Amino acid sequence: MWRQALSIGVATGTYGVSFGALSVAAGLTLAQTCVLSLLMFSGGSQFAFAGVVGAGGGGAAATATAALLGVRNGFYGLQMSPHLGRQGWRRPVAAHLTIDESTAVGTVQLAQHPGRDDLVRLGFWATGGAVFAFWNLATLGGGMLGNALGDPRRFGLDAAAAAAYLALLWPRLRAARPMTVAAAAALVALGVTPVVPAGVPVLAAAVTAVVLGWRDDAPATAEPVGTD
Repeated sequence: MWRQALSIGVATGTYGVSFGALSVAAGLTLAQTCVLSLLMFSGGSQFAFAGVVGAGGGGAAATATAALLGVRNGFYGLQMSPHLGRQGWRRPVAAHLTIDESTAVGTVQLAQHPGRDDLVRLGFWATGGAVFAFWNLATLGGGMLGNALGDPRRFGLDAAAAAAYLALLWPRLRAARPMTVAAAAALVALGVTPVVPAGVPVLAAAVTAVVLGWRDDAPATAEPVGTD
C-alpha cells in the first residue's frame, strides 16, 4: 500500500508541474500559485481557477467555478467519514486531504478487505499525504519554470493524474454492474460537456453513479410469508 501511495503521489505531483506552469502563464504570481496548491489542494478546481483568471475573468467568477468543481470532494467526505472514525484535531486535516486519489485508495481497501477500517485509514492518509507533498513541490517547480517550460501538455503532463486515477479504478471493473455504472457515468459526462460550465460534467457523472448504485443496492421488498 505504501508503494501504491508513493506511486500515485509521484504521478499526481508530475501533474502539479503542469499546474504551476499554466498558473504563472495565466497571470498569477508564484506566491499565489503556491498558495492555491497549499490551501485549495484540488487539481481540477485549481486548473479551473487559473483558467478563468487567464481568460480575463474576475476573482468571483474564478472562485465560483473552482467551488463548483470541488463539490465532489464533499461527497467523498460523506463516503469516507464513517471509516476514518473520530479524528479530533485531525478531522480538518482529513477534510483537506479528501481528494480523488485518497478516496480511491481508501475505498479500494474497503472493497478488498471488508470491515478493515484500519486499512482504509492507512490508504487514505498515506495517499493523501504523498499527493499533498509531491503536488506542492511540483507546483513550486512548475511555477519557477513558468513560460520556459512551454505548454506542459506537450509532455503529456495533463494526463498524468487522470491516468493514475484510471489505474486505481480499472481493477474494480471486473463485474458487469461496475462496468455498466462506469460506462453510464462516462457517457453522461461526455454528453453534457459541450453545453454546461466546467465542473458540471464531473457532478453529473457522480450523480449518475450514485443513482445507479443506489437503485442496485436498494433491498428488494420482502415477500409476505404465508401460513398454512
